[in-house]
Amino acid sequence: MANPTANFETTLGSFEAEIFVEQMPITGENFVRLVNEGFYNGLHFHRVIANFMNQFGCPHSKDPSSPRAGTGDSPHGAIKDEHPAEHKLSNVTGSLSMANAGPNSGSCQFFINTVDNANLDYFSPGASKHPVFGKITSGMDVVKAINTTPTDGRDRPTTPVQMKSITMV
Repeated sequence: MANPTANFETTLGSFEAEIFVEQMPITGENFVRLVNEGFYNGLHFHRVIANFMNQFGCPHSKDPSSPRAGTGDSPHGAIKDEHPAEHKLSNVTGSLSMANAGPNSGSCQFFINTVDNANLDYFSPGASKHPVFGKITSGMDVVKAINTTPTDGRDRPTTPVQMKSITMV
């Protein structure tokens, strides 16, 4: 079975990503379930750091000015960290990676790497461990446009960038 594709429709345009459900079944299937439930529709990118990444998926980001944006979890709770030895997928430009606050705390928030961030790989030295579960296949220009949008002192876009919808195709 081929990996599915997700279509992301934002206020700045659309992009697509392959979701690695074969290589990363826990993380990939968690994302697909949330997409199919409509969980991500109407949320905003709550953390954008130029030349690093775009973070998304907090349920509190429905209100882009909420002080709680970036602190919310999935209604299904946290998922187990997925660090397979046979699939060492690196945090390269255009990869989708699970955000977390420590071991086994990933749930719904993820980020899109806008540069190579190998220091975030679960198989690299250091404390940050973020499993990759997808890769942009088209529309990287939109991802870069999000990454260069002006932000405030909390790394939030000054003009909110909304995810109108994500659908599996």
